[in-house]
Amino acid sequence: MGNCCSDVGGGMAAVSGATSSAATGNQNDAVDMYLRSHGIHGLFSQIELSFSATSLRDRDVFSKSDPMVVVYIKERDGAINEVFRTEVVLNSLTPTWIAKYTITYHFEVVQNLLFKVFDVDTQYHNVEVKMLKLEEQQSLGEAYCTLSELVTKPNRSLTLDLIRREESVSSTHSQHCGKLTVHAEECFSSKSTADIILRCIDLESKDLFSKSDPFLVISKLVESGTSIPVCKTEVLKNDHNPTWKPVFLNIQQVGSKDSPLVIECFNFNSNGKHDLIGKVQKSLADLEKLHLGREGENLYLPTLVGHNYENKAIYEVGEVLQFYDADKRYPAWGFGARPIDGPVSHCFNLNGSSNYCEVQGIQGIMMAYTSALFNVSLAGPTLFGHVINRASVVACDSLSTGAKKYFALLIITDGVITDLQETKDALVKASDLPLSILIVGVGGADFKEMEILDAVKGERLESTTGCIASRDIVQFVPFRDLQSGEISMVGALLAELPTQFLTYMRRRDIKPST
Repeated sequence: MGNCCSDVGGGMAAVSGATSSAATGNQNDAVDMYLRSHGIHGLFSQIELSFSATSLRDRDVFSKSDPMVVVYIKERDGAINEVFRTEVVLNSLTPTWIAKYTITYHFEVVQNLLFKVFDVDTQYHNVEVKMLKLEEQQSLGEAYCTLSELVTKPNRSLTLDLIRREESVSSTHSQHCGKLTVHAEECFSSKSTADIILRCIDLESKDLFSKSDPFLVISKLVESGTSIPVCKTEVLKNDHNPTWKPVFLNIQQVGSKDSPLVIECFNFNSNGKHDLIGKVQKSLADLEKLHLGREGENLYLPTLVGHNYENKAIYEVGEVLQFYDADKRYPAWGFGARPIDGPVSHCFNLNGSSNYCEVQGIQGIMMAYTSALFNVSLAGPTLFGHVINRASVVACDSLSTGAKKYFALLIITDGVITDLQETKDALVKASDLPLSILIVGVGGADFKEMEILDAVKGERLESTTGCIASRDIVQFVPFRDLQSGEISMVGALLAELPTQFLTYMRRRDIKPST
């Protein structure tokens, strides 16, 4: 795998996310208290904006688009001024940009932000971004928001629909142009910097006829569990023992010396599909200890449950169900894992937060899952009851407010259930709620007991108190039964969902709104 001593798509040069700014202004106690309750520590806070996008339009013929974000501020007089440009990410329809934009947040001022995404033509790839003529680039769409609506979001992230400029005049309901996610973090000024030289030895070869072309991406983990890239090294061609140029990190960029950093080593590919060679999570303090002890740290590839089968399940099911969810925010929990120096937990927030469990979009689920792998170790036993009860609380709370919502809980497991009766009890209670449960079994475990939960023989589940489930709410699918390709996993998983939904609505005499 390799040893690290001491993509993000894009070109082969290094990219830094460093920005500089200063905060000024007097405080107002009442307003300052409100801002602090929303995670913002001052009337004139310096806010750092990070950018990522999904489902961008492909404007290139023989490759993917090469996107860049340009930020504008709309002044009170209506004038629109350009203030910032990211780097260009090569061959990517789902880019995450490293360059950050820092803006001073004024509570009393409505600060209108306009974001435009451009596809930079191949002939301009060696031109500095500040020298690019935007009229010579193709528009991939634009989005608008105010800074105040961004910083007051609970997770300080906002996902915006990209629309084409000519479409924005007549209709915003035209073809989809993708989505732009903007994440805000408060900057704390610091003059402390870290000068780091990183090198690897014995990297795994990812190319067939040559050595790997490695580069590093260093990211910080924010409160929501999202990883935000802060810098990227240059690409070193044909090198299994690379030593990169020094990386300069301001403490302001990473939060503190003890803040967790994810260092990922990729093999560069010109098509933008860079191969992950391995990764490691360390703080600046940890790296300093390694340096003083003249030690290294092994890179590793995350071993995802079921050899990535769960990625396929989440994406395929999510792609179908997301169109029935208005805000695209999903509660995400993990179970059967042991946090560092803690007991095994059978229901914890996947994003690492102790206050909220929601993530934004399908990509947010996957990012939270990947992040969680750094902080927990998988452990038995496999208990479903806790997670089902947690989902039942969400459905019950919604029902008590009179909301006409229906929920689907997706469980992915590689273990045999060990709390069968407790799970039955939870399912019997949940059968009266607007909830369906989809279970995917991955790996080679014996999942025969799962068929009992699915009531495949028509027998209703019975609780320990003798209560009978009012309806079947479970659909179980073993992934290995679908590997022939004759039946799609998403089709098998969702086969009973429409009937379960209609059964619930008819019993409650809930009719569609007209």
